[in-house]
Amino acid sequence: MFDIHTKKRIVIKLGTSTLTHRTGRLNIRRMETLVKIISDLENTGLEIILVSSGAIGLGMSKIGLTARPSETSMKQACAAVGQVDLMYMYDKLFSEYGYKVGQILLTKYVIETPRKSNVLNTVEQLLKHKIIPIVNENDTVAIDELELEVGENDTLAAHIALISKADLLIIMSDIEGLYNHDPNSDEGALLIPVVAEISEDIVKAAGGAGSSLGTGGMATKIKAAALTTENGIDMAIINGKKPQLLYDLFDGVNVGTVFTAKQEKI
Repeated sequence: MFDIHTKKRIVIKLGTSTLTHRTGRLNIRRMETLVKIISDLENTGLEIILVSSGAIGLGMSKIGLTARPSETSMKQACAAVGQVDLMYMYDKLFSEYGYKVGQILLTKYVIETPRKSNVLNTVEQLLKHKIIPIVNENDTVAIDELELEVGENDTLAAHIALISKADLLIIMSDIEGLYNHDPNSDEGALLIPVVAEISEDIVKAAGGAGSSLGTGGMATKIKAAALTTENGIDMAIINGKKPQLLYDLFDGVNVGTVFTAKQEKI
């Protein structure tokens, strides 16, 4: 049974489409609103960890590219340039509400080896001192994920939820949640409010690609849901273009799609 009021440690994944305009430049109004709401939720006693996309998209804009590059080294260059702007904005905006931020850049090698205990130690210290951890793939060196284009930050967010022993993962996407059919092509598609089991039908319903600035799509979110729920962590998908839905979710309103955990968290 999903009970939002029992959740304390929350991982929130913010996708590229949530943080940027189609131009790749920051959506300042939305980012300001998200930071304000997240700060307010922190004020209630929640411990929030952010997994943030957007660095490559921002770098593209600053370098002057109009489409996501296919060359790995160019993606790395975009990430290097964009990560600076991204963290600058987070630092500036959160400071207005009395919060500090700390950056954690990870690779697949770290999260899949015993080194992941170092990540937990860092997260614990940051949260203890009321500093909001902001996690991203280290795209300047993590070439495997860049080349595979598999929506790495959805999977990364799931791993961070596990490593940090979170109670809930929230993925803020460019869609309301999981539908039984593609809502872009089927006007009669229905939102699925709760998923208790990731069946073959659920996997089939998760078709579709991500935005031109990001990677992946609903299929990568289902993969993240499988990883978290199998390990006792609930997951929710909500529309990142409507930041106020975070308030609704924590007020107990049914929004988006909630994937309920199968067992006690380990």
